[in-house]
Amino acid sequence: MTNVSESAAAEPGTAITDFGIDTTTRSTREAVRDYAARLRAGDIGSLPAILGLIALVVLFSLMSDVFFSLNNIANLLAQGAGQTIIAIGIVFVLLIGEIDLSAGTASGVAGAVLAMHYVDNGNLLTGMGSTVFFVFNAMLVLAAILAGLLRIWPGVAFSVLGIVLTVIGFQANPWIEMLLAVCVGAAIGCITGFLIAKIGMPSFVVTLALFLAWQGVILQLIGEGGVLGISSSHVLNAVANGNLSTAGSWMLCVVAAGGYAAVTLGGHLRRRRRGLVTSPTPLVVAKVVVLSGFAIVVTALLTVNRSPSKLIVISGVPYVVPIVLVLLVAGTYVLTRTTYGRHIYAVGGNLEAARRAGINVTQLRASVFVICSACAAVGAIVYSSKVGSVDPQAGGLNTLLFAVGAAVIGGTSLFGGRGRVADAVVGGAVLAVVSNGLGLLRQPAAVVSIVTGLVLLLAATVDALSRRRVAITGR
Repeated sequence: MTNVSESAAAEPGTAITDFGIDTTTRSTREAVRDYAARLRAGDIGSLPAILGLIALVVLFSLMSDVFFSLNNIANLLAQGAGQTIIAIGIVFVLLIGEIDLSAGTASGVAGAVLAMHYVDNGNLLTGMGSTVFFVFNAMLVLAAILAGLLRIWPGVAFSVLGIVLTVIGFQANPWIEMLLAVCVGAAIGCITGFLIAKIGMPSFVVTLALFLAWQGVILQLIGEGGVLGISSSHVLNAVANGNLSTAGSWMLCVVAAGGYAAVTLGGHLRRRRRGLVTSPTPLVVAKVVVLSGFAIVVTALLTVNRSPSKLIVISGVPYVVPIVLVLLVAGTYVLTRTTYGRHIYAVGGNLEAARRAGINVTQLRASVFVICSACAAVGAIVYSSKVGSVDPQAGGLNTLLFAVGAAVIGGTSLFGGRGRVADAVVGGAVLAVVSNGLGLLRQPAAVVSIVTGLVLLLAATVDALSRRRVAITGR
């Protein structure tokens, strides 16, 4: 027995099969063959979305000379950022097999409060009126209480902070307004999560009802036909319309590409040292090189002056890019490197098994709605910045449908248990390219809606077929 252990220790690549643990290495050919087998078994992930994105980019670049212009590339990044951020939050809800139809109007409420705080110089009491102001703060208090009952302490903290910001009445400040929007979003998520997870109401019914309720709140705050402008604030306007400096753009590129390379290669080398199964080194290196090269090329293009006027310089990576990257990295870390993230997948895969394993299913199910609504509030900040104002249609039906569509198109399953935060980014890119490309071709809104709907229908079909294939093969 000792000789077997010594032999295994001497050769890290040797298979140790005593307990069936993964301690074998694979060649590149074996890894490719295994990936092909997983595709045939229905585990396709975001591959269809990536292939579709490439096809759309090639198609629109051939049909429009403007599609690959520097101005349009930068505009494309900002155009899809808002819906992508909301989609990131929706991924967490979809992973447990639920749906949040109120995410769009929840973002609209957050955007309306942000704009009202700015327009009324922090005096929400005057802007809302005493009755609405009292009800609004009562909602924040209720959200804090409900989050406390569920022991979702971030929800408690954001709700209480929202009360402090509204009651004290700080003067207009873009950073306070953005923080207040996130607080409102998190508070909405606390209420939604409590009704679904604790009371046991179906998420479809609850969020549909709240979709209508929050739409009414937006109308109450802004008024029919009213508009609250925020474009005069340099900081709020720059969120979706501003750019990093050339030095800042390259710094972002180095941090993003270098960080990805360090994490990927570091994890790969650690697994090899421990004799665990990992992808072949050439494939890992190739992945790092391709993604890093892509980041370098995009950064190089965006740091070129893209202004049509010689008197004005417009260059640099748009601010929305680091915002999306931070949320992508944070969300990926939570889902893949924390116990909380693993519990989300467990609940989405089999709720009853997760409950019997000791997972606090009620708390976890409620918490994902807090994350979803908080991300919706961040998306509202980007949306409001992009158009420079907030109107009664903020967060309307298209906002929600595009956000859900982005998550599903990217590869997140509607049935729970399968998906990644990166899926929302890929799906958001697909929808942004469709909207942008058809706009450049001067297609009417009807055509854009039809094509977007067909893309979403195709994604849902692929998800259903792949799940059926997985059930048949048992992988």
